[in-house]
Amino acid sequence: MQNPEKSWFGEKEVSPEEKTEGVIGVFDSVADQYDLMNDLMSGGMHRLWKDQLIRMIRPRKTISGRPMDYLDVAGGTGDIAFRIRKKIGAGANITLCDLNDNMLSVGRDRAIDKGWINDFEWVTGNAEALPLPDNSVDIYTIAFGLRNVTHIDTGLAEAYRVLRPGGKFFCLEFSHVQPAPLAKAYDLFSYNVIPRLGKLIANDADSYQYLVESIRKFPTQEHLQQRIQDAGFTRTRYNNMSAGIVAIHQGTKR
Repeated sequence: MQNPEKSWFGEKEVSPEEKTEGVIGVFDSVADQYDLMNDLMSGGMHRLWKDQLIRMIRPRKTISGRPMDYLDVAGGTGDIAFRIRKKIGAGANITLCDLNDNMLSVGRDRAIDKGWINDFEWVTGNAEALPLPDNSVDIYTIAFGLRNVTHIDTGLAEAYRVLRPGGKFFCLEFSHVQPAPLAKAYDLFSYNVIPRLGKLIANDADSYQYLVESIRKFPTQEHLQQRIQDAGFTRTRYNNMSAGIVAIHQGTKR
């Protein structure tokens, strides 16, 4: 069955349309405090996870004598795109695509603060119907965004469509902790602490309750790897970090 998550908004059963609207609402609510909450929820570890993603991508400015094209999906606040820009300097083509205008607005402001006025293209769009041509991207990244896509298999197919042959897909996402005692401790922290932090910092416990629940509904590492293969990617693999709290998945377009 494709897209089994389409009817789940956290633990609530909804229509696919309601899920998409719900995700937009969550990120409308949390955009201004998104980066601070990431630091608090992960103890700053999200920065190390993102740095590892960049090391695995090994960004380059050019390929075959032309600028490389990077696409960061669900990348509104810019964390991944900014790391790529910092690594390779000016000259590459970096597009940030996000479903949520508020998240993109936060990202644009952060880019301006860094003096990066014309270094990125900012696009409002859905991962399930990317506003990009076929075979137009060398590197596709999505960090902590795939679990919020209503139709995950559709989103994976879109990633495959926009990548050039030989292009690389990278997904950094919360995953499933594997040692059982640690998984239980992680659940206690997630369900009891994160929504309270959301209430305290962002005045929004419900959105962070959804984020916790969405992680539990996300496919296991092995299941997601199979779905990436089913989308057409080869050389798929994943790397767990922090005992499986997060995993980086990757694949190559044929």
